[in-house]
Amino acid sequence: MTSRKTDRVRWAEPGDLAAVADRIAAELARPGPKRLCVPGGSTAPRVFALLATRKLDWSGVTLMLNDDRRVPDDHPASNHGALVRALGDTGVTIERLVEGAKVEPFDLVWLGMGEDGHIASLFPHMIAEVRPGPSVIATTPIPLPPEAPFDRLTLNRKALCATRAIIIVVTGTAKKLVLERAIAGSDAFPVSDIVRGNKPPVTIYWSE
Repeated sequence: MTSRKTDRVRWAEPGDLAAVADRIAAELARPGPKRLCVPGGSTAPRVFALLATRKLDWSGVTLMLNDDRRVPDDHPASNHGALVRALGDTGVTIERLVEGAKVEPFDLVWLGMGEDGHIASLFPHMIAEVRPGPSVIATTPIPLPPEAPFDRLTLNRKALCATRAIIIVVTGTAKKLVLERAIAGSDAFPVSDIVRGNKPPVTIYWSE
């Protein structure tokens, strides 16, 4: 995989889901225990399906979600439930989001992003708990998205940035334009804080 660099942000080439799967597989291949932070939504299960075709050792790997909806595990909107269904039989440890919990550093944080520039459940407009240090906080998007009208638990910015590296996986021209505006200096988006300033290196995987 090659990449083109803008300051501390790299755009992966190629940036498709197969390349994302390669990046996760490479992380799992490193010796020793690993802590990965992964998104919910529809993209992550597609990457996990690609990884399921490979012989990977998930023992010693701990996964934690970026965020989740405050619904039961068996609810269709539960990211935790979806993650357990995708990887629960692999031997991986899945660490549950608990409001107020302190978060240990990660080896890799994998983020998705909405067209409004939100990451995890950190939205441009929201009600949010304020907690010191890397923590799990409660948030409520304003307005509530009609496709997922639920309160959330999410890692705060300090927790998302407590990592050796960050990858952002997005599709579509609209999201690419948001990222380009954030990198160029716009403070209008939650993702701006991830791609600018003294933060861990970021690799963006973008495809149409």
